[in-house]
Amino acid sequence: MKKSLIIILLLMAAREGISQSNNNEVAILGAGCFWCIEAVFEELQGVESVESGYTGGSIEDPTYKQICTGTTGHAEVAKITFNPEVVSFREVLEVFWKTHDPTTLNRQGADVGTQYRSAVFYLSDSQKEEAEHYKKRLNESGAYSAPVITEITKAGTYYPAENYHQDYYLQNPDQGYCRYVIQPKLEKFRKAFADKLKK
Repeated sequence: MKKSLIIILLLMAAREGISQSNNNEVAILGAGCFWCIEAVFEELQGVESVESGYTGGSIEDPTYKQICTGTTGHAEVAKITFNPEVVSFREVLEVFWKTHDPTTLNRQGADVGTQYRSAVFYLSDSQKEEAEHYKKRLNESGAYSAPVITEITKAGTYYPAENYHQDYYLQNPDQGYCRYVIQPKLEKFRKAFADKLKK
């Protein structure tokens, strides 16, 4: 009897897990180098996975070398899969806008080019409305000394980046870019969102 009850409970838990997994949402965001975006969102509570990739361009299956020319139209992005019961799309946007400079055109720090543009590639009408409303509020509030120019556009075909780009910061914490660009950004993020970090 007890054994049967345990099996039933395990099956119910498994079904619940599958259900929750199917309810996950996806956000595709560009905020400069995708190594930075990935490193930040991998630490946010409710985020199930983060993948570096490319979207917004005109050619199929672009390579990193092609993207770096700034001529393909693609942006370096992070595809963020998250559980909306833990972290909302609005909270994802809050982290996004607070962890990069959305007022600079095609530039984040020393990274310059259209591939580094600030962008929300929305996947639904509700994401579009939320992003546009949030951007408008930021500009009306004067939160930044210059206008927020983040591109808000419908997501096109998304391409995962090459394997060596995935989990780049975790795999290469001592690399120069990781130490001098990503690490300070992470420290700022951890301080600002201490209550939303993964345990």
